[in-house]
Amino acid sequence: MIKNKMLTPTVEQWPSWFGRLGFPESWQQFLDSETIKVEEFKEGDLIVVRAELPGIDPDKDVEVTVADGMLRIHAERTQEAMQEGKDKEHYRSEFRYGEFTRVLALPAGATEADVTATYRDGILEVRVPTSDEKAAARKVAIARG
Repeated sequence: MIKNKMLTPTVEQWPSWFGRLGFPESWQQFLDSETIKVEEFKEGDLIVVRAELPGIDPDKDVEVTVADGMLRIHAERTQEAMQEGKDKEHYRSEFRYGEFTRVLALPAGATEADVTATYRDGILEVRVPTSDEKAAARKVAIARG
């Protein structure tokens, strides 16, 4: 069996492709600056999503919503004015500021009403209960006309 290699790079591969195409390395920040990095795994009957959100105040800068089988994480980090001082002069800031959103599809059986979220040490953890109960198949009548 021959494995197919992807011709189109994934988002994670874009930075290396950018370098190969001759674009400056500094342009890499625009590729991943608005993406919230996540880990997803199953833990018992829970789907756990962990999102990297360092430097965010979860009480005012993060919103987690669940609707129509989709989990949406939205965060905003505002830039503080750089204070120039007698002995301090800024040359570079590579911190990411602005709005960041990530939308993930939840698996079938996810219980949207019982979703919980916690924030600790720069990591937002969202826990989504799942059920093994499958919706019963229902025959749909076909109307003529």
